[in-house]
Amino acid sequence: MSKNPYSPWTATIAEVKQEAVGDRPIRTLKLVLEDEEIRNNFAFIPGQCVMVSLFGKGECFFAISSSSTQNEYIEVSVLRLGKVTTALHQYEAGDSVGLRGPYGNHFDVKGWEGKNILFIGGGIGQAPLRSIINYSLDNRDKYKNLDVIYGARTTKDLCYKEEFVELEKRNDINIHLSIDVEEEGWKDFVGFVPDNLKRVNPVPENTIAITCGPPIMIKYVIQNLIDLGFKDEQIFTTLEMRMKCGIGICGRCNIGNLYVCKDGPVFSYKQLKGLEGDM
Repeated sequence: MSKNPYSPWTATIAEVKQEAVGDRPIRTLKLVLEDEEIRNNFAFIPGQCVMVSLFGKGECFFAISSSSTQNEYIEVSVLRLGKVTTALHQYEAGDSVGLRGPYGNHFDVKGWEGKNILFIGGGIGQAPLRSIINYSLDNRDKYKNLDVIYGARTTKDLCYKEEFVELEKRNDINIHLSIDVEEEGWKDFVGFVPDNLKRVNPVPENTIAITCGPPIMIKYVIQNLIDLGFKDEQIFTTLEMRMKCGIGICGRCNIGNLYVCKDGPVFSYKQLKGLEGDM
């Protein structure tokens, strides 16, 4: 990074893909750092984040949703929610943004080798999970069973639908999709993500569970995982939405005595247990 930690690099939006088209649309942006040397040296591990800035409008943190197995571009998925994300939804391919990072800790992709990995996502919470899912598939021989449980309110709110169609064709990963309310033509599970988790009934032995989504979903997913026999240290989540400055200066991302930008955004439930009231 530059000497000024707040100074971003310039990146070009190479591609915009519409994901969810519901009441809160989601788009995935493919960002290419303009400086070739910086682009070639930019390295991250799944779970880390970047700050994207819109010159003259503001900046916002996003989990990197692309896999670290390639370095030609960085992808972020943007839920249209606030001032900056609403403005970013007006940007198109060819427009420029600022980018700085990567920030935060990451998923323990090396320490989890040889284990089953269970991914449990809801809505835009699938974005950081997408990064490690694709990383795991690119290093498929290093992991055992891979299971993805993902859901959203309606089919219009589901992210990465085309990618899930392709994943369902593979025999080395299991996909379990859901929507909250029944729709005509929907053949997968109808119900909330925590209920789909109970239906799938994963085995806790030698398994790491990673969950990300709305706070209420995470709460009941963790509760159900514990009921299934998972230990606190087997359960992980990511709280990148709480990150502010990214470098531990502003002090606005604390959860109890933890700072999301310095201690996270990836945490085990063992670390967070007892701090739920601060979340």
